[in-house]
Amino acid sequence: MLSRVADSIYWLNRYVERAENIARFVDVNLNLLLDSPVVMTQQWAPLVMTTGDLDLFKQRYGEPNADKVIHFLTFDPSYSNSIISCLQAARENARSIREIISSEMWEQVNTFYLMVKDASQAQPFAQLPSFFAEVKMASHLFVGVTDATMSHNEGWHFGRLGRLIERADKTARILDVKYFILLPEVNYVGTAIDELQWIALLKSASGYEMYRKRQRRISPTDVAKFLILDREFPRSIQFCLLQAEHSLYQITQSSPGTWTNLAERTLGRLRSELDFITVEEIIQMGLHEFLDHIQTELNHVGHQISETFFAVELVKSSS
Repeated sequence: MLSRVADSIYWLNRYVERAENIARFVDVNLNLLLDSPVVMTQQWAPLVMTTGDLDLFKQRYGEPNADKVIHFLTFDPSYSNSIISCLQAARENARSIREIISSEMWEQVNTFYLMVKDASQAQPFAQLPSFFAEVKMASHLFVGVTDATMSHNEGWHFGRLGRLIERADKTARILDVKYFILLPEVNYVGTAIDELQWIALLKSASGYEMYRKRQRRISPTDVAKFLILDREFPRSIQFCLLQAEHSLYQITQSSPGTWTNLAERTLGRLRSELDFITVEEIIQMGLHEFLDHIQTELNHVGHQISETFFAVELVKSSS
């Protein structure tokens, strides 16, 4: 497969997944504003902080509040990681490989983009929860259409690889949100408010019902274990890495447990780290510190994937 085509399929899926997860980030805050018995006024700045773009936000918008942060993360076309920018990039990637993907995939990503573009024109604050629900559903539809209409060949595995790497990163960030956004005061630890926040966190990852089927009570340690180490829940970090590694081996035709390039080595090392660590060791290390380490390693994985598979044509063209 041409590296240009592989690159476009990979990023098409990453951008759609990123748009969905930004909607999940903001939805956590909106749900807490509606449900929390206390007024939580300091949660919008940390939300931007988790994206790594707080300085950029302050240059453009000044001090953060709900309206400014929501517009920045959702509808700002000049911010490359806003929902509308992600979908515009996804649409352009899809357009460049229309001969490779199915017509249903193109139609879904195009419809998705136009839906968000229309919403950006006039979106009342009260309607935002339903809008973010539509964003998540549109992303799910794209994944379903992709799985149902595209041959599960090398191209499909590149798309799946991109989606899973992006999802693992954003699950780590959503979980990290608990310590930077959802807890206004240490005094709330162990209270009903604390439990409400953990429930909101699980719901933001569409994991509340699946968690409840396994655990009778909300426990921070159990929630962390579920979202990081569960091997069956499709949004857990461990599940994403296992499935991403499987797709990578399908692309390279390597045998599991071996590696032929740095992308396989880097991803395999991170996946194996989660195989042997316990949630108690994670908590002892510091949940934020561990999640920060995971995000750094996932960035490294993404870089190695790009260097291994997508930089070939650039090297050839410059020689």
